[in-house]
Amino acid sequence: MERCVIICGAPDADVDFIRQKIRGNSPTDKSVPDDFVICADSGYTYAKKAGIKPDLFVGDFDSLSDSLPEDIPKVTLRTHKNDTDSMHCATVALERGYKEIILFAAVGGRLDHTLANISVLQYISENGAKAAIFSDREEIFYFSKGRHTLYNVEGKTFSVFPFGCPEVTVTYDCNVEYPADKLRIQSSVAVGISNIFLDNRAEVVIESGTAVLILEKSV
Repeated sequence: MERCVIICGAPDADVDFIRQKIRGNSPTDKSVPDDFVICADSGYTYAKKAGIKPDLFVGDFDSLSDSLPEDIPKVTLRTHKNDTDSMHCATVALERGYKEIILFAAVGGRLDHTLANISVLQYISENGAKAAIFSDREEIFYFSKGRHTLYNVEGKTFSVFPFGCPEVTVTYDCNVEYPADKLRIQSSVAVGISNIFLDNRAEVVIESGTAVLILEKSV
């Protein structure tokens, strides 16, 4: 099954980056299935600028300034609700059976919105799918207990934090600048900052707890 991507509404997202990374935007490259694109409210503005027609719109129209085409299916939410538009998009994606969900325009701007979107990654993972946040500056992953593989990371800086738990124990089963074998990282002591992957393929093992890994594209 193809990926599902959710275009959120964080300010100052890079439209060119979104255009390049969403599959199916190229009329000639059909090597992989097209992404199923959900726009979370004002995320439609980014899709429109990128020339991407979403498959679904989800939102309460509280931050959308553009008018929606009539032929885009819509899920209209109440303005006063408990979950965010991004969370509701993730719920819809999971209900449709997607096993890989990527969020764009999900970081930057208000810190509470950024943290809420990272929480969406945890929600997606806990419901059986892979999830990440992609931007032109970083990639953010939520890792539960187990082995996680990353590709094309040589020379990139990364940091690991406990998320959703007091501490995480991590092993880097790959070449890194600062090796770790069952390194205990507490939420109150940031000792997983600014490491560097030395090979293209990386193996990160979460021995216990859960973590967020932030991969910087440039430092």
